[in-house]
Amino acid sequence: MKTTNSIGTYLIEKLYQNGAHHVFGVPGDFVLGFNKLLEDSQIEFVNTCDEQGAGFAADAYARLTGLGAVCITYSVGGLKIANTTAQAFAEKSPVVVISGSPGTNERVKNPLLHHKIRNFNTQYNIFKELTVAATVLDNPKTAFEEIDRVLAAARRYKRPVYIEIPRDMVNQPGNLDYSLDLQPQVSNPDALAEVLREAANKINAAKQPVILAGVEMHRFGLQEELLKLVEKTNIPIAETLLGKSTISEIHPNYIGIYEGAMGNKFTREYVESSDCLIMLGTFLSDINLGIFTAHLEPKYSIYVTSEKTSVGFHNYDEVYLKDFILGLLQADIHPRELNIQIDFKPPRDFSVISGKSITIARLFERLNSFLSKDTIVIADVGDALFAGSELFVYDKTRFLSPAYYASLGFAVPASIGAQFANSSIRPLVLVGDGAFQMTGMELSTIVRYGLNPIVILLNNGGYGTERPMLDGAFNDVLLWKYSQIPQVLGAGLGFDIHTEDELETALLQSQTHSESFCILDIHLDPEDTSPALKRLTRALGERVHN
Repeated sequence: MKTTNSIGTYLIEKLYQNGAHHVFGVPGDFVLGFNKLLEDSQIEFVNTCDEQGAGFAADAYARLTGLGAVCITYSVGGLKIANTTAQAFAEKSPVVVISGSPGTNERVKNPLLHHKIRNFNTQYNIFKELTVAATVLDNPKTAFEEIDRVLAAARRYKRPVYIEIPRDMVNQPGNLDYSLDLQPQVSNPDALAEVLREAANKINAAKQPVILAGVEMHRFGLQEELLKLVEKTNIPIAETLLGKSTISEIHPNYIGIYEGAMGNKFTREYVESSDCLIMLGTFLSDINLGIFTAHLEPKYSIYVTSEKTSVGFHNYDEVYLKDFILGLLQADIHPRELNIQIDFKPPRDFSVISGKSITIARLFERLNSFLSKDTIVIADVGDALFAGSELFVYDKTRFLSPAYYASLGFAVPASIGAQFANSSIRPLVLVGDGAFQMTGMELSTIVRYGLNPIVILLNNGGYGTERPMLDGAFNDVLLWKYSQIPQVLGAGLGFDIHTEDELETALLQSQTHSESFCILDIHLDPEDTSPALKRLTRALGERVHN
């Protein structure tokens, strides 16, 4: 029996109010009742080929909308998304994990029900480690309060949360008579005033200030404020790899991706020689810092994230990222002349050399001229990411990647979440053949729902990131006929590409074929990798051999 104030309907209403208008998942008997409620609600349930695909789709959706949701069954579904939830936690993506589970009335005397592991709380205990808040809705008196508490944590901390619903609780009425004391996150006014004073003085006294923008500018929706700050002060801006596309990369103040020795020489030298490095929402992770080849002086830095605020060696408690940036916009910071000695506009002239074998460098040179303001680039791990980092995107949050957690298999299912989040954008998916073989058959989901990504498949016969570190047969994968996948699925266009002119034909046809997906199987020499990936694997290889 359904009730309008049931635990299931209340959760659905709250998801919708918070911007999750789609839920991704795979059905199973312990969650079928909730699946049916979703089907009868305003929310669209998007069932994918596999739970991991659903988890990655929800992650991408969350990165674009502010909240994503994945719904799976107990254990066999839940543990398949442990990896995608771990990524969402590591990279601050607010995904709501909803899992069905055995009914409370089925747990008497601890029976050996299917999907059970050690005990009925095993999955809950695992997800407590992977999320910022978790709950089991096994008490109708507190269920509504728990839903609100957990969703508030996802919004506040921009990290995943876990909600488990025993199947006999889905249609139980809950208790609306409760009050939840959620204190707003407000900076200490004295600490905020002091840090703004010190930061403004440091910026005004600097000869070469530069902003280094990170991923939290995306997660906390501060891109517009960041753009205003850049244009108010006229300070140059670089991005971290994980934070790529915090602003339009054709903005005149943009000076590229900073990633230590892995990145562009001009960007590295400009950032590292700055006497006032303003790091906003930046993760100081190994990949962001070029496997710790970065040379950033703390005494010259202003470092503000959702978790830490410092100016030089002075630390400030109870100062929050949004308040700091809004305060900096009001501070007395003198605008300055822009003095950048390099042109960071994307290359536009590309002359096809007929019959010439395609290379990584030439492929990404051509892709740079292929992108438009309606494109979102979604990069998997490897040269999809490292060569892809040199692409110029035209708007904020138009580049998604797992550039910190670095899980293979993200890009194809992430394109599903991205297109449901924003139907006006077309994904350009960059994926290696190894990663594609993990989750690439989510193209079936893409066909089912009428989506139309362009998939650029970097086919080098295996795990190209691993080979330079330590090679062996373990790095090989079976050569699939990727261009024939449309014949299996009954939709889409496939292209088998060895040369520049074949690439040109495929891109032009893909541009006009908007009714379904396109997959471009780009055959590359296994030894052909981008300079950034060569530098990365050289550094990582030293650690493998040690």
